[in-house]
Amino acid sequence: MNELSLADRNVVAASAPAGRPFSIAPILRLGVLALVAAIVLVPLLATALGGLRDLGDLRANAFGLPKAWHWGNYWDILASARYWRLLGNSLIIASLTVVLTLTLASLAAFAFAHLRFFGDRFLLNYLMIGMMFPAATAILPIFIKVRNLGLLDTAWGVVLPQVAFGLGMAILLLRNAFRQLPSELLDAALVDGCGYVRYFLLVTLPLSLPILSTVAIIAFVGSWNNYLLPLILLNSDLNFPWPLGLMAYQGEYSTAWQLVLAFITLTILPAILMFLLAQKYIVSGLTAGAVKG
Repeated sequence: MNELSLADRNVVAASAPAGRPFSIAPILRLGVLALVAAIVLVPLLATALGGLRDLGDLRANAFGLPKAWHWGNYWDILASARYWRLLGNSLIIASLTVVLTLTLASLAAFAFAHLRFFGDRFLLNYLMIGMMFPAATAILPIFIKVRNLGLLDTAWGVVLPQVAFGLGMAILLLRNAFRQLPSELLDAALVDGCGYVRYFLLVTLPLSLPILSTVAIIAFVGSWNNYLLPLILLNSDLNFPWPLGLMAYQGEYSTAWQLVLAFITLTILPAILMFLLAQKYIVSGLTAGAVKG
């Protein structure tokens, strides 16, 4: 007979390769990623489109497509000298913050990573405590100190407090990354007569570009978006960075929200662009120091 017996069919079924079991985990993962992407992108898209409306359309339909595309909102901002002055002030403050943060944090992190001296653990923990306190909790002492130094209404009056509050995180990230470098490199350098300074400049820094890029991006974006310190420490419109430039579109009785949204869209583009260009360095830099503490 051509028909297989029940036992033969069971043997064939057992020997056949099992199908891949259905899993809902990839679907959930994609759903979570799509939700996170929407949470991030929808406000950015709504802000960009809001700058293309008139005020009545913005109040009637904040999240839909504009009824009429008012490109003049963006053009008026780009054509104004005040916008470029605000952008230049922000760029100066952010650049100085990045340079000082990288310089001081890398030197301190190298010392904590490779040198042993009395009180090194206590000093490191003392610097880490600063990460627990935001700048808002010390705004009055900061104002008094900056005033006593004669730095009110200057870029340095904003830069120095930003560097001080950013050093803790920067030192922590750089120290962990420096300790990941093979100790044989330092031993070989010392045997060959290369001191700590030359080893720091010629070996440590070139091999730590990813984490240096990460610290630079964090410092730049933090300074670029800082609102409280410039508000307290700067008085002249000529020295305002871009977050304070929003006050120009706020009147006593009304606010030109379409211009505010257009202004925000244009001024957050540099920070977004830096994140996109340095994305792989940020990820590799953060993971480089994530193993050892």
